[in-house]
Amino acid sequence: MTKFQLKKVNSADIKQELELIGFDNTYLTQATNKYKYINIKLFMLTLPQANILKQTALSVGADCAVHRDILTAKVETTDCILGGSYSQIKKIAQKISNQPFSMSKLSNELENFLNSEKEKTLPKIVGILNLTKDSFSDGGQYYEFESAIKHLNKMIDDGADIIDIGAESTKPNFTPISDEEQLRELVPVLEYINKTNISTPISIDTRSSVVAKHALDLGAKIINDISGFEHDKNMPKIIAESGAKIILQNTNFGSSIDNVFFDLKNKLKLALDSGIEKDNIILDVGIGFGKTKEQNFELIKRIDEFQSIGCKLMLGISRKSLLDMPHATNEEKDIFTVALNTLAIEKNVDYLRVHNVKLHKELIKLMEQ
Repeated sequence: MTKFQLKKVNSADIKQELELIGFDNTYLTQATNKYKYINIKLFMLTLPQANILKQTALSVGADCAVHRDILTAKVETTDCILGGSYSQIKKIAQKISNQPFSMSKLSNELENFLNSEKEKTLPKIVGILNLTKDSFSDGGQYYEFESAIKHLNKMIDDGADIIDIGAESTKPNFTPISDEEQLRELVPVLEYINKTNISTPISIDTRSSVVAKHALDLGAKIINDISGFEHDKNMPKIIAESGAKIILQNTNFGSSIDNVFFDLKNKLKLALDSGIEKDNIILDVGIGFGKTKEQNFELIKRIDEFQSIGCKLMLGISRKSLLDMPHATNEEKDIFTVALNTLAIEKNVDYLRVHNVKLHKELIKLMEQ
């Protein structure tokens, strides 16, 4: 009796697997889309829209989950989960393009959604320089100018792609720092960077548009606003006028992943409406800000879902409380940080904000093999 051998193949590796079995290269791209599967959540469809989408999905061998009361019309709208291969979703988009109830618009959205899927890349490493006395990880360690410069140069030597400098701690229950105090710490470091012609891009971690403008005038290229424009309403204008990049964070989980998703979409809309170029916007789900340990881990595991917003993603978990290691050394915390960031790399995150640059650059080199 013949004994068959079966092995699971990951969807992300399907192109390579097709090549290994000797599949025809001239049809490789089309075939790959038949074996790559995707689930898409659509929000607030009317009953006619949901019914058309579901029936169309079934007609091509895909499926579409809807609210159980859609048949009895006890609900006016429903969220849907459309699932199938890339090839099937593309056929669905084509089939609904001539349907009524604004389905042509949905057709375009589905096409754009599929086309926005990004290629696998390795993240840039953002090194953290805290010019503060009370940061949760290294408060006071780099507060003095000489120690700050020494650590700055070490992170650059270790291969940091960006240096993120902050003069206001944002740990839980932090004490706000005035613009003047922040600038008193930031300006000497920025002047040193200019004087020594350091080419590594500099990001400034601040919620203040006043601090942001001074820093940008001194050569900073990125502003990391952990409040996501909520603290200083003048920040969008400053960023738009400067042409700088902006990192926008979510600071509250709400009741679900969807709350974070829509909060970031709203922040993106505000940025775009303010004249900021989409390519200059980086989104951060805000690990540790207004979230429980369970919510933080759910965000990490599902971080790739936020790629559908269409912006670069940053993740910052370095030495944070979700590690549940309050008495561990920073070296021990860095080991667990790099382990979690391995998952983030697999999820195709664009930037990792970390304390230990050297360890993460070694991880990147290892994963390039």
